[in-house]
Amino acid sequence: MGEVWTGMLVKGKKAVVIGAGRTGIAAAKVLKGLGARVTVCDIKREYMLEEAIRQLKAIPVDVVAGGYPEITPENTDFLVMSPGVPMNISPVLKAKEYGISLWSEIELAASMFDAPIIAVTGTNGKTTTTSLLGRMFADGGIPTIVAGNIGVPLIGEIDKITPDHVVVVEVSSFQLEAIHNFRPRVGIVLNITPDHLDRHHTMEEYKQAKQAIFCNQGKGDFSILNYDDELVKSMASGTSGEVIFFSLRHTLEKGAYLSGEDLYFSYKGKKTFICSRSDLFLKGDHNLENILASCCAALLMGLDPGSVAQTLRTFKGVKHRLQFVDEINGVKYVNDSKGTNPDASIKAISAYSEPIILIAGGKNKGSDFSEFADVIRRRVKEVIVLGEAAPEIMQALESVGYHKFSQVSSIEQAVARAARIAVPGDIVLLSPACASWDMFNNYEERGELYISQVAALRR
Repeated sequence: MGEVWTGMLVKGKKAVVIGAGRTGIAAAKVLKGLGARVTVCDIKREYMLEEAIRQLKAIPVDVVAGGYPEITPENTDFLVMSPGVPMNISPVLKAKEYGISLWSEIELAASMFDAPIIAVTGTNGKTTTTSLLGRMFADGGIPTIVAGNIGVPLIGEIDKITPDHVVVVEVSSFQLEAIHNFRPRVGIVLNITPDHLDRHHTMEEYKQAKQAIFCNQGKGDFSILNYDDELVKSMASGTSGEVIFFSLRHTLEKGAYLSGEDLYFSYKGKKTFICSRSDLFLKGDHNLENILASCCAALLMGLDPGSVAQTLRTFKGVKHRLQFVDEINGVKYVNDSKGTNPDASIKAISAYSEPIILIAGGKNKGSDFSEFADVIRRRVKEVIVLGEAAPEIMQALESVGYHKFSQVSSIEQAVARAARIAVPGDIVLLSPACASWDMFNNYEERGELYISQVAALRR
């Protein structure tokens, strides 16, 4: 993987930043400030990057749009990878061939501060857990930075971080593919279900990418794992950190668990009551797993159980994840645009007992829709499909004998149709089970359009 520099040692080095999004721009600013010679490249054409190019030219750094520069040992000392950049593109393959170092943005950022990191990964629940932990520490009076795959590049926050801070970082499997020394004090893996198999190819490869969160841990670090997820549970043998489990189904000697309707945390022979399930603002078993994982991290890092419980009573979740949008004519509209794989959308559907009109579809990331279709058959009143994956979803629905679906070509049409067919007591749920990249830049953009179209129903 090549030589690795950290922090101030990049002065005079030739850096190529791949990706001109928020992360790439933030990384370019920091590297330029440290004296590196920086080139930012993006496969998107110039007309698609006008605002990004304006910001990059103001730094100033070199910009290559519509492709990549040639990578050689003479013109490149290291590459910085933005989240989501594939590892099979030509600059990466050339870097590996020449032994040029590859860094993820979180690797670069984490080398520049001395504060404990809590890193959260998993297929689903990362953003909710990261946001909840950030709130727990802030409510506990601890200076806190929340960043990473949650939409705030960690590299852009380093000037704010002091040794007194706790840094809570959401990390994706993509980001973990290019780390070297990244070492969280607390690493959390929430779950592993099929996702990004277009990139990782097999579940074992996907698991290994997630498990990299623990690769640099040692004495004094904590590895928090889901005891109820066999793939995640098996990671216990692959970390040098202290393993702490969480579970909905089992009473644990060490970890957080549900007993009856109460949440407990056991550690070093002491059993601590946290709160009752009825006290939680967030509902659903999937959220309860996120909560138990968060409690492990918060209590291991010294937060008061009473303060943690108070946060749990008031934390309302995150935007685009089972977000209540409005109730119009007795119909509730819910935005779950962050449901970007079938398992996430299955959990969203399962969170409600009311009749559901589901809006689904987008870009498939290598997922199988058969289980998703079976849950729809049992739980969903009607499905409105759209996007690149619409034919695959409709085929999966027909294969389980479900025919109450229709196809549209836009979110605008989907909301309009849902409003026509919904009756009081129904829930219109946007939970795509797919990525947004066929029609949108990201799931936030998709969710915001859904919100605006629901608002338009009142006009």
